[in-house]
Amino acid sequence: MPSYAPSLLSTAIFLLCLYALHKLRHVHLLLYESRDQSRQDTAALFRQIEALQALYIDLDLRHSLPGTRGWAASPDFLLELARHALAERPAVVVECSSGTSTLVLARCMQLNGAGKVYSLEHEPRYAEQTRQQLRRHGLADWAEVIDAELLPQAIDGQNWPWYATTGLPAGLAIALLVIDGPPQATGALARYPAGPALFPRLAPRASVFLDDAGRADEQAILRRWRVEFPELQQSSRPCEKGCAVLSRD
Repeated sequence: MPSYAPSLLSTAIFLLCLYALHKLRHVHLLLYESRDQSRQDTAALFRQIEALQALYIDLDLRHSLPGTRGWAASPDFLLELARHALAERPAVVVECSSGTSTLVLARCMQLNGAGKVYSLEHEPRYAEQTRQQLRRHGLADWAEVIDAELLPQAIDGQNWPWYATTGLPAGLAIALLVIDGPPQATGALARYPAGPALFPRLAPRASVFLDDAGRADEQAILRRWRVEFPELQQSSRPCEKGCAVLSRD
């Protein structure tokens, strides 16, 4: 055996041990990350359960709401809407996209004893589902789901797919505008046209709630609105998917 063989063997064993320690450390880091993520997920889910429970209590609902996971508005966003509507008592509410939020806002109008929700919906199937839920909850008199297909609308020389607003009553002064559509799959900055199309119809002390405000597209939309509508002050609420609020002092 060459004289240098034991030295090579020791070096090889040392390097193998270093590699094993490196891999073991990597496994430990992954376990810690997994544990932390699990704790965060559990805490986030608990917050949504708390918000949903608060929603049922605040609105004194007698029937269950549709699901609030996936594409639907999250309980924390719905709770923000409900508490704003109950406190500010808006006379006219307009929604971009219908669903559970329509029921929540219609119930707020009922509790307030005044007000009307107008919900623009481009999917006939979803529009009918929302109407059925309104009837089930006894709220059909407080909300109207308007079939509003997405049509090309020219804004600054560019065509954008946006809800047909011809179904909205003329002369509406919108006190609360909720933007939760159209879906992101419609195209880039899909909800941007809400500004040019509906902000001029806002009442003097109106508020605008934008769901999914944590997404990159919505952040870009907010930056454009900040430039184009400087009279609207922007703030945020700590919601699961992000919630931006625009208001006029």
